[in-house]
Amino acid sequence: MFNFSLKAATAAAVLIGSMSAVQADVTLRGASMFDEDHAFTQTLREFERLVADKYDGDVAFDLRLNGELGVESDYVTYLNQGVAVDYTILAPSNMAVFSDSVPLMDMPFLFRDLDHWNAVLSSDALQPLEDDLREAAGIVIVGYHGGGVRNLASAEPITNMEELAGHRMRVMGAPIQAQTFSAVGAAPSAIAYNEVYNAIQTGVIAGFENEAASIQNLKFYEVAPHISLTQHTITVRPIVMSAKIFDGLPTDLQTAIMEAGAEAGAFGRALESGQDGEKLQAMADAGQIEVHDFAGREAMLELVQPVQDAYAAELGATELLERIRGM
Repeated sequence: MFNFSLKAATAAAVLIGSMSAVQADVTLRGASMFDEDHAFTQTLREFERLVADKYDGDVAFDLRLNGELGVESDYVTYLNQGVAVDYTILAPSNMAVFSDSVPLMDMPFLFRDLDHWNAVLSSDALQPLEDDLREAAGIVIVGYHGGGVRNLASAEPITNMEELAGHRMRVMGAPIQAQTFSAVGAAPSAIAYNEVYNAIQTGVIAGFENEAASIQNLKFYEVAPHISLTQHTITVRPIVMSAKIFDGLPTDLQTAIMEAGAEAGAFGRALESGQDGEKLQAMADAGQIEVHDFAGREAMLELVQPVQDAYAAELGATELLERIRGM
């Protein structure tokens, strides 16, 4: 009797173990450079909630905050290799190391206003860029966050085209960023994001460009308290996953992720676009920044359009650019 029970128990344990292997929990690893209060992190939390709600199986999330897993350029490498980071939110320029075309979605002066920006991101207009990114980088775009309005932040006031001339400023790594600001007379250079504070503090550069949330969150106002309202970019920040991880997931989980990504993106865009002006005003009210109108934005638009056209032509994306402009 004992032997029979032992054999039965052993067989049951093997069967249960096999079933557990098939139905094993899925744990997805995420990364954010910011704390829980930042719009990026809040959007990733909403993404997690939506995936868990839409997926019938068991899925867990391990989201590391405050740059614990490095900076965005590190995340891109991890996503490409399918290690350490499975999902995050990225600036398109940081993915330019693999895909020359993807920074087009974050090109300065691409969007007329928030309504135009939201219409583009709610459509399939950017599908050619998504396809290129997946093939070139092994990164899947599952949704679109963003909505921060990027302005110049500098140690000294920059209020017109004359003061912008020769301004030593940090730009993101994609060539189109440097080309755009060179066209308007500045002296841009690509510096790692985690080096910007010290670079301004030591005089290597005189400023950079960013949205209010990041200026506030990382206390850039301590070294660059002058904000010039160039409003040159409404940010596009894709919610992304590693294709190596995504392709290995059950089909129904993939479906849940894509649906959740689209919904979390809409949530995040509303959140960040709403918070942007509030954060700028809060820093001004606290005496942390001084906000300046910028005289000459129309001149900037004229100067950068040929750069945009040439960039799109080089990428074979002239039709895409015209479609975006025509929306």
